Amino acid sequence: MPAAGLAGVQMEAKDEMDKVRFGLIGGGWRAEFYLRIARALPERFEVSEIYMRDEAKGREAAQVWGVPVTSRWEAFLERRNFDFAVMSLPRVVTPEFLIRLSAAGIPVLTETPPAADMEGLLRLYETVGSAAQIQVAEQFLFQPMHAARLAVARSGLLGEVSHVQVSAGHGYHGISLIRQLLGVGFEEAEIRGEQVTSPLVQGPGRGGWPEEERIVSSAQTIALLRFGERTALFDFTYDQYFSPIRRHRVLVRGARGEIDGVELRYLRDFCTPVELQLRRVDAGQDGSLLGYYHEGVLADSEWVYENPFRPGRLSDEEIAIATSLERMGRYVQGGPSFYSLAEAAQDQYLSLMLEEAVRSGQTVQTKRQPWAF
Repeated sequence: MPAAGLAGVQMEAKDEMDKVRFGLIGGGWRAEFYLRIARALPERFEVSEIYMRDEAKGREAAQVWGVPVTSRWEAFLERRNFDFAVMSLPRVVTPEFLIRLSAAGIPVLTETPPAADMEGLLRLYETVGSAAQIQVAEQFLFQPMHAARLAVARSGLLGEVSHVQVSAGHGYHGISLIRQLLGVGFEEAEIRGEQVTSPLVQGPGRGGWPEEERIVSSAQTIALLRFGERTALFDFTYDQYFSPIRRHRVLVRGARGEIDGVELRYLRDFCTPVELQLRRVDAGQDGSLLGYYHEGVLADSEWVYENPFRPGRLSDEEIAIATSLERMGRYVQGGPSFYSLAEAAQDQYLSLMLEEAVRSGQTVQTKRQPWAF
């Protein structure tokens, strides 16, 4: 059967919504992404208040960001001058705070993962279940190029997707892309893997470039996951997040075509191959006076992704987090779930089982968990 062509790639319809107002719990490196987004797009997002346990750090944050900060938990809950809370805390305390917020009836968008280990995942789900208004900010699915690949994969243009290779994010981030690209739900998986190391010139980190050249050991995790007839190769080293000489790689294969990085190949009919690129479009280059911002991703002449926050000057990561914020705003108004606690728990569970397969050197068989029913 012939493919529908690029005109069949569906993007989410855009409609207007009220400003999203959220309270922020935490004030670390990750929390600052949310603050930067609100500062860049004040007409779309507002941080009404921040809860930080450390009073001194709270005073400093209030001065830097111009947002009220409290160290009194009960006051933060009682005022509730927000549509939902964004939680950006260490994973070891995340379940405890999710349970508290759920008991108080406050919707939560929490950073990944929802718990550090299986004990935490099971206890959390047993306590709050599926009734709590909890969504998880898994941003990788909403980064522009990943979102473009997902749109093409879900369109049917490639036929049924049967194999993916993802080298783009660690643990649950990589697993989330694998499951979404394959169209896998809560199916059981067979996992085997190993870790290899190689020398690498140390690159920059959160604090910037090192002061001198150093050779470090780079650990690379490789694993094969089988979901029945569908398979995935997970491949990642943490250096990919910052090192300019360790790039991301994504391969998506279906019966009628494939995506290899930014290259798209498919069959218009059984004997007519088409080859083109997923082309990133950014304004403000080559003399453009529009300002510098991301426009979207084109395949031939068709948009397969459009940035909903243009002309805001956001990085891809910030665009993705802003997408989670906007979808959370719709969710608390009765809109659809976009990345539920169950989805996040499944991705973290598979990530933990992948780690076990690498550690033990044995093939690991996963089992259905309580959130999968």
